[in-house]
Amino acid sequence: MTGEAQAARRILIVEDEMLIALMLQDMVANVGFAVEGIATSLAAGIDLARTANVHLAILDINLNGEEAYPIADILRARGVRLIFSTGYGVETLKPEYEFIPKLVKPYEQANLVAAIQAAFAMPPA
Repeated sequence: MTGEAQAARRILIVEDEMLIALMLQDMVANVGFAVEGIATSLAAGIDLARTANVHLAILDINLNGEEAYPIADILRARGVRLIFSTGYGVETLKPEYEFIPKLVKPYEQANLVAAIQAAFAMPPA
């Protein structure tokens, strides 16, 4: 994917820790994508999931003790590709989401790139 094509792809970040969200925003920008928005709670994530014009969302599974699956469901219904991020291990994912690319904390640039490539290689939900 060319740099120009990447920059045209907008990403939503849903992460309850603002410093981690900002770090992830920088990492996403460093690999040439645009961040359309950041949500730090389930409610804010649901609002953005309904309205944001995005191609991909990176969702922290645990948002201050609430699971991000309602956000994922809205985004999947809109055809937005997903990446789940977690610091707890991927074995905690619900079975119906096992196919979604994962990004394990702490984030590394190479793992972010691999997850983004995997998400865009999949057909939209």
